[in-house]
Amino acid sequence: MSHQLPDVQATSPDVTVGLSQVGVTGVDKLVKIAREGKRPIVLTAEFEVFVDLPGWRKGADMSRNMEVIDEILEDATREEAYQVEEVCGEAAERLLERHDYTSKAEVSMEAEFMRREQTPASDRETQHTVDIVASATATEDGTREEIGANVTGMTVCPCSQGMSTARAKQTLEDLGVEEETITQFLDEVPQPGHSQRGHATLTVEANGDPAVDLNDIIDIARDSMSARIYNLAKRPDEDHMTYEAHADAKFVEDCVRALAEGVVDEFDHLPDDAVITMSQSNDESIHQHNAHAERVVEMGTLRDEIAD
Repeated sequence: MSHQLPDVQATSPDVTVGLSQVGVTGVDKLVKIAREGKRPIVLTAEFEVFVDLPGWRKGADMSRNMEVIDEILEDATREEAYQVEEVCGEAAERLLERHDYTSKAEVSMEAEFMRREQTPASDRETQHTVDIVASATATEDGTREEIGANVTGMTVCPCSQGMSTARAKQTLEDLGVEEETITQFLDEVPQPGHSQRGHATLTVEANGDPAVDLNDIIDIARDSMSARIYNLAKRPDEDHMTYEAHADAKFVEDCVRALAEGVVDEFDHLPDDAVITMSQSNDESIHQHNAHAERVVEMGTLRDEIAD
């Protein structure tokens, strides 16, 4: 004779306090992203899945969460999703449907994305790695999806470079070089400044599908810093990156503002209530601390600020 096990999660807790997030983390899945006319991209993605929990219920149905996420991601793997944020959105909506006691479901993922490119001077084929992020939040009012990336690059401190330029100018004057020649030389040859490994993060969140291309997000983020960096670099490439970085020295604040400008230029079709998250963190080379700047803003406000 079989006995039905008690549903302990559905009982009332000793302390009737609601919880904003209950779920699972560290769920690894393979996800295929389709590309027109090309082989699909296969990502090893790590997911987090949460629902909110009312105060009258002791626990969430963890096995149901896992069942839904397995079902959605297996379907996405077989059918080839076109956008990673859509996978999150579909999973969040199904979670909301399956849990009659919850009012909000959240699904997020992180994955490494490899892109092929050419080195800037030697024109060799290479690859670079990008950390991509996607998420979705489903409620009875609808679903908001987010897509973004975290990329690395190189920055050069303008303040440090300014001091080097002043030193070079004084040295050339002491050597008797004419002022016009000094000015021309310093315009042509950027002076040294301390450099940093920079980390730019850009995400776009909107109702439904944000309708932005992940590759465009990556390019905006890479171009927001002083120079792009490359996995493969021959000596001409190293010279190219060093020159480009010192020719476009940027504070950490400048990088975030460059992200803002790039978003408005590239994604002008986004609705005013789309939320843009932009941040820049620099690993300092001559300090024990690091530098950080960020901005979270709605697209309509950002448009107005750039226009002004």
